Parts: sequence; C-alpha cells; structure tokens
Amino acid sequence: MLKGRPPRTEDFTIQPAHGKPILITDVALRDGHQSLLATRMRTEDMLPIAQKLDAVGYWSLEVWGGATFDTCLRFLKEDPWERLRALRAAMPNTRLQMLLRGQNLVGYRHYADDVLERFIERSAANGIDVFRIFDALNDIRNLDRAIHEVKACGKHVEAAICYTVSPVHSIDRYVNLARQMEDLGTDTLCIKDMAGLLAPVDAYHLVRRLKAAVRVPIHLHTHYTSGMASMASLMAILGGLDMLDTAISPLAGGTSHPPTETMVASLRETPYDTGLDLGAFQPITEHFRTVRRKYRQFESDFTGVDAEILTSQIPGGMLSNLAAQLTEQNALERMKEVLDEVPRVRKELGYPPLVTPTSQIVGTQATLNVLTGERYKVITTETKNYFLGLYGRAPGPVDADVMARAIGNEEPIRTRPADQLDPELETITKDLPPSATTVEDQLSFALFPAIARDFFDAREKGELVPEPLEMSSPKGPAVAHELHLAPVEFNVNVHGETYHVKVSGSGRKTDGRKPYYIRVNDKLEEVSLEPIQEVLAGVPEAPDAGSGSKPPNHIAAVHVWQRQVHENDVGYKLVGFPQGLDPIPRLAYLVTDKL
Repeated sequence: MLKGRPPRTEDFTIQPAHGKPILITDVALRDGHQSLLATRMRTEDMLPIAQKLDAVGYWSLEVWGGATFDTCLRFLKEDPWERLRALRAAMPNTRLQMLLRGQNLVGYRHYADDVLERFIERSAANGIDVFRIFDALNDIRNLDRAIHEVKACGKHVEAAICYTVSPVHSIDRYVNLARQMEDLGTDTLCIKDMAGLLAPVDAYHLVRRLKAAVRVPIHLHTHYTSGMASMASLMAILGGLDMLDTAISPLAGGTSHPPTETMVASLRETPYDTGLDLGAFQPITEHFRTVRRKYRQFESDFTGVDAEILTSQIPGGMLSNLAAQLTEQNALERMKEVLDEVPRVRKELGYPPLVTPTSQIVGTQATLNVLTGERYKVITTETKNYFLGLYGRAPGPVDADVMARAIGNEEPIRTRPADQLDPELETITKDLPPSATTVEDQLSFALFPAIARDFFDAREKGELVPEPLEMSSPKGPAVAHELHLAPVEFNVNVHGETYHVKVSGSGRKTDGRKPYYIRVNDKLEEVSLEPIQEVLAGVPEAPDAGSGSKPPNHIAAVHVWQRQVHENDVGYKLVGFPQGLDPIPRLAYLVTDKL
C-alpha cells in the first residue's frame, strides 16, 4: 500500500468524480513496441496506417523519444529525425508526443544545456507538439531547463512523476512534486508508472489528492506488467483523471499498456465516454497484428502478467536486461540471486525509481555483486557517479559504508548535475564527420557519437541496411550458432609471457562502449571495449542427416576493437584466427603497432 493512503476500513466508499470525456493517448508507435518488441518497429510499418491513426481523434500519439532514437541509428539504420518528419507529414491533425528523459534527453547521461536547448528546439521544429519530461530520480532540478525550453518553443509540457513504492515514497511526496512541477509551468501532469505497481485503490486516492492540489489536467501512464493496469486506470478515472495512455490491442498487455479498444469500450455510455468510434480501430488492429508477427524474434519473454513484480518491483524491461547480462556470463541459473540482490542495492542507493538510467545502474551493480562473490568488490563507474550526485539527488538516505567504498575521499556535488558540464556543441562541431551536414546530424552525434559516426559513414556509402529479420524455418535452425560456447577464463600468451584472464562480469553499453570486469593474473581491471568493425563470414548450415558430407571449415569472425583500460587508450586489432579452427579462438593475431 502506498504511504499516505487512507487506512483500510470496513466502510470503503468511492465518490466518483464528475463526468467528463477521457482523453486518450495511444503509445503503440513508441512505448508499445519498445515494451514488447525491443523498439524494433521500422518506419515502413508505421506510415501505411498513419492516416487511419490520424483520423481516430486521439488527444495525442506518442511516436518518438525514449529508446527509439538510439534504436533507429544503431539497429534500424534509420535517421530518427527523418522518421519524425515523415510521421508529422502523414498525421497533420493529431498532436505528436515524445518522451524526454529530462537532462538525459534520449540518452543515458546528462548533457550540457546547449545540447538540451538545441535538441528541444529541433524536435519542436521537426514535428513534436507534446514533450513528456521525466527525471529518473524525480529531481526537479533536472527538469527545470527542459521545461523552460519547451515553453520557449511554444509547445506543450507534460512533466511526469516517476511512480514507485518504497519507505521514502508517499502520496504527500508526490503531491509536493506535482506542485513544484506546476510552479515550473507544466501544462499537464503525468503519473508515470513504469513498473505497473500502481494498485487500483492507490490510483484512486493519488489522483484525488493531485486534483485537489493542482489545477492542471492529470494524465496516467501505467504498464500492464502486474496485471493491474486496466483496474488502476478505471479507479483513477473515478478519482478524477483527465487523460489516459493506452496501446492498440496487438501491442498492449504484457509489459506494455491497457488496450485502447478495451478501455474505450469500457467507458462507453458512462459519464467518462471517450467519444471515440470503436469501428475506427478495426483496420488499425489488423495492421498491427500482422506487423507484430514480422518482429517475432524480438518478442519479450514477458508477454503475459508477471505477478512477481508486485514483490520484486523489478520492471519487465529490467528483467530482460538482467537475463541478457547473466546469459552473456553463462550464469543464467543465478537469476534468483540477482533478483534477491536488486532490492538490497536499491535500498543502499536510497530507493531510486527503477527507470532508465537508474534501473541499469542498480541492475548491473546487483549482477556484479552476485557474480564476483563479494558485494561491491567491483563498483561500476555509473554507481560511483550516482553516489557523487552526478545523476541528481537520491530520493532517500544512501548507505554511508557503500558510498564511502564507492567514492573514497571524493566529495559529492550539491548543485544541479548539468551545472558541472561545459557547453558541448562547439567541441562536437570540431569532431563532426564531413558526412554529417545538418543541425540534426550534429545533435545525433552529440547524443551517440560512436553509433552516429557509423551511421553517417554507412549513409555516405549508401550502405544503410537494417539488422536482418529472421525467417521461420520448418526444420528449425541448422546450427545453434546463437548458443555457441565462448571462453570466460583463459590464458593469453603475448611474446612468450602468459597472462591468466578471467571475465568476471560486464556492464551496460554506453555510446558504443561496453565495460567488462576481468581478472588479469588475479588483479581486477575494468576494460571498455568499443567495436569499430565487425565482419562475420557466416556459420555453415549443418548437412542433412545421413548425407555423409562434412561441413566446411569454420571461417572465424574478424573483429576490430578499441580497448580502454582506466585513463589510457590503447588500440588493439584482432586480425583473425588460423583457418580451420573453430570460432572459439585458440590462437589469435592481435595488433597494436606490431604483429
């Protein structure tokens, strides 16, 4: 139960709010496929249905922001700015909405104010009408500049409260946040329930309290993970809710949102009737039902109700990330230990809401605590920066011992984190590749330098090809190449000297670099790997049973990596493996300036 809710009594009375049409935002084109399909939906599958979406009468359509920007550049090989312009042209009658991570914009770190201002200005110019702005720690200082800039662009601000349940979170705390957001100038206020933890009765009381405290309309964004989203939505409406996020049914449920059609039908001929025509949804539903099949390889494992989240409070997306990290370390059987460790780490960090980027910080640290066999034996850079205040102010008191272990004698900052950052755009302009010719290109490079550089190079060469979609095979996979063995402990011989190396864990990939925690002769090091070029020669198909033929020799992958150890950058190039060896390198040719 959320702290601050009226105590349970035998005489529980609901006082329904006065009737009014509930305004609907459909999130299928952003959070729907981000939740269920790893954000992999291509623009080519959005535009054919755009005209019908535009004709429904939604208050807004969420189409941009969150993980879509990164995924467009990294995997889909699409320019995210071109996607936005195309959707704007295709849907001129409906507000287009984006999710903005406060000072993090659409990335995973704080950006300088000059980057933030230009990004918001260009987002507005390219078609965004509504900016939903949140900060993972609910630190109001990290919202101030973004809200001011959106208002300066004449666009709609929707400040969001990241909802969670903990000993330090209460209705009174959320009401105080709402008042501060209204004072900053928000036009509407969103309750962002990213983990689906908002219980129906809590939704009713929270909305009632917010409506009594602020004048701006209240918007609810709640995920279906726990199975409570539709009930919580209905109770929030009875409490006075004005606006509701839904997703068209093929992209609803699971870790996504309540189905649009179901909520519209549920409110028909009530004082809260949306006024939307159920018949208008039929062709949209059919379209996305077909589209979802196309991306089946990216289907989340959490497509149904996950009631465990009611006790673990771990969002489905975070569960997927934890599973991926453990699979990389061949340690998936230790998932239960990691899930038990996450609440302990979260408590020691002052109960941050588990949303990007804090969910990754907590999850990666919990995984390392388990895999290394000693809590906080390895502390990630992100965890250290969290304790230093570089993400913002922790919601509650942090563990003093863990903090001392993480930052030593360094002093945490007391100011807004972005105040520590120098302007970035002028420096970025000097490093910009020649093929990056627009302001939007400059911003893409500012947000994701390594990924954007690869994108620009491929665009210049006419080689923008999205990652392939799997074709179903009645025979199943011929070779289980996705499950091939990879070494996690090995000896490396360089110029006659042998080093014993053991991979202890890995962190979250940021700007193309992924940290690994390795032991070299029993000394723990953090190593950052940035793939610069990857060429796969392919894995041969297995011969048909009984054919008597032998598969050809494997041609091993050739990788080019950049290795960064602490402050020193050293370039290593893995040239290849002797032909005929299996893909696990027993012998490799490693180049710096010598072979």
